[in-house]
Amino acid sequence: MGATQSHLFTDEQNELARIARVLAHPARIAILQYLIQANACINGDLVQEIGLAQATISQHLRELKSIGIIQGTIDGVKVSYCIDPLRLSEIKKQLNQLFDSFSSSSLGNCC
Repeated sequence: MGATQSHLFTDEQNELARIARVLAHPARIAILQYLIQANACINGDLVQEIGLAQATISQHLRELKSIGIIQGTIDGVKVSYCIDPLRLSEIKKQLNQLFDSFSSSSLGNCC
């Protein structure tokens, strides 16, 4: 979306769209699934686990970090990544608010 049109929407709508844009890539979903399943800080395992080049993994990690869903810590030349539980909770809340506002019982047969 062009920056000139974002003013038409609320801050919450723009933020949720930004989150959705970052999550809208299968490699990023795979990275999140791996980090969630590992439930620990991960450094070099992602390249072997996901099967993409290190530069590509780094690009996807940068995007995930931009919305705060992951956090990284630097230890010498290694960077370890893990899920930020507070930010994950916030994102889940935002998505739940969007989808929980739908009530299929009031629709009947809409189409």
